[in-house]
Amino acid sequence: MHFQLLRGARIFDGNRFHERTALLIGEGRIVRLVQDGDALPDNVQIIELEGGILSPGFIDAQVNGGGGAMLNDGPTPEIMFTIAAGHRPYGTTSLLPTLITDTGDVTAQAMVAAVDAVIADKGVAGLHLEGPHLAPAKKGAHLAELMRPVQSADIQAMIAAAQKIGCLLVTMAAEQVTPEQVRELAEGGVIVSIGHSDSTYEMAMARFDAGARGVTHLFNAMSQFGHRAPNLVGAALDHPSVWGGIIADGHHVEPAALRVALRAKRGQGRLFFVTDAMSLVGSGRDTFQLNGRTVYRVEGGYCPKLVLEDRVTLAGSDLDMASGIRYGMAMLDLSCEEALRMATSYPATFLRLNGRGVLAPQKRADLVWLDDQCHVRSTWISGERQDQQA
Repeated sequence: MHFQLLRGARIFDGNRFHERTALLIGEGRIVRLVQDGDALPDNVQIIELEGGILSPGFIDAQVNGGGGAMLNDGPTPEIMFTIAAGHRPYGTTSLLPTLITDTGDVTAQAMVAAVDAVIADKGVAGLHLEGPHLAPAKKGAHLAELMRPVQSADIQAMIAAAQKIGCLLVTMAAEQVTPEQVRELAEGGVIVSIGHSDSTYEMAMARFDAGARGVTHLFNAMSQFGHRAPNLVGAALDHPSVWGGIIADGHHVEPAALRVALRAKRGQGRLFFVTDAMSLVGSGRDTFQLNGRTVYRVEGGYCPKLVLEDRVTLAGSDLDMASGIRYGMAMLDLSCEEALRMATSYPATFLRLNGRGVLAPQKRADLVWLDDQCHVRSTWISGERQDQQA
């Protein structure tokens, strides 16, 4: 076996930092953390890192596009690879390409394409279907005319896809799926997330109790917290097993609301970063087409925002994961450790990607090397160093 020893940076293992420690990898896997003075294999290549942080690669559960491509434009493995490559310069080594509400044919194509994309091991870890089982009352940038309740055939198709893909996340409105259907999906291996929903607290809690595992972009496109009607936001924060993605870009949610949510979340479920990114990340472009509508990049704030022609309706984000981590530390009172957990071990746990998100023996050698300000310097996927980063 050929080994590589990465040394010279602080090691973050997905939970905590290790000082005066190096990382030994081989055959695409973590071998072990190495302390000063530990014996090394004879055939080891030493890679000197010039300071900074060596962390598990970032994991993004919601990525609509990147590198100039949108999954909805053509749900093929090649498009998924393009999206993954567009986000790699920002530290994301595993992502779920996300299909926005579309026709049944396009949805079926995406599920087939994801099987081959995951096998190819180029940064695609599964698939996220955000629709069509959403609530028109909370449509956001989705097309309401394509939204509909879950049917038996949908359940069977999703369970079959989950068994082949390995990681299938599906966003559904509580109004469009019954607790019994949620239970069937969860028992079949589908990760159910409640989102784009005008749900009551009681309706949401019934679906969480039935096996729904999370909420999609907490606060956005969902019923808000009230002191006599906690609604979906309240249920997500109150249910102990529920996880929640947050878009930390300064546009989707005010930082004060996110700070309160981070303090309020109870139980084993955690909040974690997602980008909800569109095709402009990693592309250099300023506009793109979404279901025949033009989406515009508008400069301002912590990072640019993406809006429809009304210049009000948000249409995904222009966020990358490294920027989200820096925002978390600057605006959300997060320590560096917690911000990194929210991009590594937390999403890995939510998605049940047991081989990723931590630096431990036999786990995948998916890595990101950051400077001390959490700007990306390089990445590795399965132990293979990728191109130097932008």
